[in-house]
Amino acid sequence: MTEYFLQAFIYLTAAVIAVPLANKLGLGSILGYLIAGVVIGPIIGLVGSETNTIQHFAEFGVVMMLFLVGLELEPKMLWAMRNRLLGLGGLQVVGTILAVMACATYAGYGLSTALTIGLIFSLSSTAIVLQTLSEKRLNKTHAGKNAFSVLLFQDIAVIPMLAFIPLLALPELVEKAQAAVSSMSEQHEQLSLVASLPGWAYAIVLVLAIGAVVLGGHYLSRPLFRMVADSGVREISTAAALMLVIGIAALMSLVGISPALGTFLAGVVLANSEFKHELESNIGPFKGLLLGLFFITVGAGIDFSVLFADFSEIILMTSGVMLIKGIVLYLLALIFRIKGSDRWLFALSLAQAGEFGFVLLSFSVQQHVLPAELAQTLSIVVALSMFLTPGLFILFEKVIFPRFQKKTNQRAQDNIDEVGCVVIAGIGRFGQVVNRLLISNGIKTVVLDHQASQVDSIRKINTKAYYGDATRPALLTTAGIAQASLFVVAIDNRESSVALVKYLHHTYPKLNIVARAFDRGHGHLLKEAGADIVESETHHSALEVGAASLRLLGYSDDFVSKRKSTYKRVEKEASKRLYAQWLTESEGERFSNDFLNLFMRYEERLKQAMAEDFEVQTANEAYKSETESTSSSEYNKHNK
Repeated sequence: MTEYFLQAFIYLTAAVIAVPLANKLGLGSILGYLIAGVVIGPIIGLVGSETNTIQHFAEFGVVMMLFLVGLELEPKMLWAMRNRLLGLGGLQVVGTILAVMACATYAGYGLSTALTIGLIFSLSSTAIVLQTLSEKRLNKTHAGKNAFSVLLFQDIAVIPMLAFIPLLALPELVEKAQAAVSSMSEQHEQLSLVASLPGWAYAIVLVLAIGAVVLGGHYLSRPLFRMVADSGVREISTAAALMLVIGIAALMSLVGISPALGTFLAGVVLANSEFKHELESNIGPFKGLLLGLFFITVGAGIDFSVLFADFSEIILMTSGVMLIKGIVLYLLALIFRIKGSDRWLFALSLAQAGEFGFVLLSFSVQQHVLPAELAQTLSIVVALSMFLTPGLFILFEKVIFPRFQKKTNQRAQDNIDEVGCVVIAGIGRFGQVVNRLLISNGIKTVVLDHQASQVDSIRKINTKAYYGDATRPALLTTAGIAQASLFVVAIDNRESSVALVKYLHHTYPKLNIVARAFDRGHGHLLKEAGADIVESETHHSALEVGAASLRLLGYSDDFVSKRKSTYKRVEKEASKRLYAQWLTESEGERFSNDFLNLFMRYEERLKQAMAEDFEVQTANEAYKSETESTSSSEYNKHNK
């Protein structure tokens, strides 16, 4: 028992240290787990022979992952994405398989082995790509949306791959495995319901098993989870979710089907269930831990002697895989008319192998499709390609994107043929609202934006805007800044907005300046630079959401209105004091402990003000009720 505790402590400690560090460096959690495994395995040697045994247990995390993937696949969403999902995603998988398979065959591998290698390398890292796109705010771009479609198709494609790989088993590997573990094979036969059945009976059992999953998931799961939910016992809800996944996996194993296939199918059946989110929240932590454990065991099982012995070959294979995938993706981007920098982002972001590659490698060895030595080499290639992914994003950000941005902005700035009493710099979401309100009230505006595409988009809806950099004095002069009464700064760059406000304040001291702030710190900088009015981009909308939340919780409109007024009053007072404190601090000490303490005092002041208002309002309502009651009694007495 002590040995198990120590091993668990080692694995958990490695994960707790490595994963946060990897996330902080932009490498992603998957690479963090792999690094943790490499450190405690080949480098330090804290874990050893038990790694393979633990990996078999941890592979259940893959089963849970595919169940959760199935839960996300609502039919309406899949239908809406059908063109990109089947067209772009399907062609990427098929194209990559054929290209890699051709190279592997040329290198001397057999047809079955080459096809398996193609299947493994056709997949990309869903975890790394989606996380990086989200962190860099690229997930809403054209490239980001198309990358998501491809990744989703790849996740779905894992299911038929798991079902197909056993058909590629090599006879020599099967014979070798049977000779080595004949006793274990006999034990497995005893746990199978279909081992001795004829072909027609086996087919009937498969249909019945899949039908049981579909019908049971649709008709029996709802009353089961409703009964569990009515009990109000949280741990029973978690137990029921685990029971469902484990039971389906066990049933699929007994009838000779991949457990992952069965749980994926169950997830799709339950995708429209009202208990979908409850299942996700219950299964999610177990999936995350087991998958993390699986990737740690993958890292711990990497044999560095293989890397050093065949270093040039592995580097060549890694480069070749990423180049092949990049070319396939780039050609598909051309076919599907993904333009400009989005084309390169799409190709580079998906050029690596993925975490499912480790799953398919492990499964291929178990099913006697790949020899263990080759699988070890391929796992290093998969890991290296994932390690190189952050570098591809840096290449895009630092080299490729600036070039396309420069080309986009090479057109000459527009000739401004009118002047207005208000100049607006920036016509994004924030600037559009300001501009619409002003022009709807007959106020003449001159709108400037440094993004040509944004100006062209705005013109399509009959809103006049001019392309040009508002931070350039010459353009401001052309825009009639000397005759303007008000300047609205709504550009989306913090440093540029502060510099622009500072220039306007010193050059045109009589000009009123209103500026959009991203947060409190940015607002302080804008005030210091000379802005007359500074508004946070989310302050008012967030306050309205808070007020709407109070109404939905049952509070009256009068109650909510007074609480909003109290919040605004305290916030206004706090903003003045916090800004004064901020000004007294040196540049290197801003947001010091004194500032934070003052902020916390105003948080307490806000609670106190709300409590005082509540007492006053309660007293007023009681007095009003008592007065109305007295008046009513006197009226009744008079009538008698």
